[in-house]
Amino acid sequence: MVKTFSSFSKAPSQILPQLHGLVVLNKASGPSSNRCLMQIKRLGQKKIGHAGTLDPLASGVLLVLLGQATKLSSYLQSGGGKIYQGTLRLGQITDTWDCQGQLLEERDTSAISLETVSREIAAWTALREQPVPPYSAAKLDGKPLYTFARKGTMIERVKSVEISEAQILAMDLPFVRFRVHCSSGTYIRSLAHSLGMRLGCGAVLTALTREFSYPFGLESSCSLDEIEADPAVLVRELKPLHAALPDWTCLEVPAAWVEAVKNGRHLPCSVFAEEQTQSRQAILMHQGLELALASRCEDAKPAYWEVTRGLWSQQLKL
Repeated sequence: MVKTFSSFSKAPSQILPQLHGLVVLNKASGPSSNRCLMQIKRLGQKKIGHAGTLDPLASGVLLVLLGQATKLSSYLQSGGGKIYQGTLRLGQITDTWDCQGQLLEERDTSAISLETVSREIAAWTALREQPVPPYSAAKLDGKPLYTFARKGTMIERVKSVEISEAQILAMDLPFVRFRVHCSSGTYIRSLAHSLGMRLGCGAVLTALTREFSYPFGLESSCSLDEIEADPAVLVRELKPLHAALPDWTCLEVPAAWVEAVKNGRHLPCSVFAEEQTQSRQAILMHQGLELALASRCEDAKPAYWEVTRGLWSQQLKL
């Protein structure tokens, strides 16, 4: 059942100052990711984004980026994988490759066995590319593919993917439940559609939950209903910027070098203890707040840290 969010037209009960950090939202099936962001934006969060959209059908982890955290989107989408649990239905083909599209064809599934489906789902790990659904937000000449599809033009594109694990969880024909560990940007309904083509019976995605989006899982999430009922939840659930990049080293910048970092200047590696500067990527911090992302330039003599992305905000008062 699609949730309508009747409260969308109501004035928010509390306007918060602009926050800087991440909130792990457990998105419900029904609304678009953008609709969820608009709800949170109304709470005073003018600077807002996400680290990987979810189709309206899908539920689960949606990483909401607030304030300076919006600058981390590309790092989160390229630096880690995702885990999904889904259900597909064999024997159907739709134009959108999921159950919400127009039914194009139905086929018999009586000859399909559990062993065959298990083998084909496990074979997802051998995939190196997949077709992009024609009804998707992927862009061509600046326009989403679904704008072409709605006019009857189906654009054929493929994209690279990496799938580390794939397994069948249960099968009760015509339904199959599965779990997949994959790279960011993988289209799960494309996996379902391709599976149906290989089996010769067609398949559509009927349910999908994102259980993990690097580096957070459902156990760290809160719901939009909770936030709307009490906007203070947004503050309580806010995670600092550095928590989004757990594999990066956090370096405490001495007060004398803070202005240099804020102005994008290089920082000599000698500013920090030797054992702190062995990694190639770091988050430059001061008094618990993030100043910038930096990369270590070892070819230079002496070696230095180059600021690659400023994260400083007016929260930092010296």
